[in-house]
Amino acid sequence: MSEKLRVIAKIEPDGSTLEVVGRDAWALKNLIGAGKRGCTPIDHPGPRWSHYVWKLRGMGLVIETVHEDHGGPFAGTHARYVLHSVVTIRQEIGRAA
Repeated sequence: MSEKLRVIAKIEPDGSTLEVVGRDAWALKNLIGAGKRGCTPIDHPGPRWSHYVWKLRGMGLVIETVHEDHGGPFAGTHARYVLHSVVTIRQEIGRAA
C-alpha cells in the first residue's frame, strides 16, 4: 500500500506554509506545472477538479476559473483552472495514487 502524496508548499513571497495531501496535492502540483496555460479536466483527468480547486482556494491560493467551449459529439463547456499565486514546493512525501 503506497503512502498518500503529501506536499509542503509556501505561498511566495511572504505567505503561509501549507500542507496539502492526496488528490489536493496532486492538483496543486499539476497547477504549478501547467503555469499560465492552466489545467482542464480534459488535459489532466481527475474526478473532482472543482472540489480540489475549492479546497486549495480555502487554503489561500488564488486560482482563476476560465470557462471554455468545446466541440465534438458531447459539445459543451469545461473549466480551465489557472494558478495565480506563486507557490514553491518545499517538500514532497509519498506519491500520487
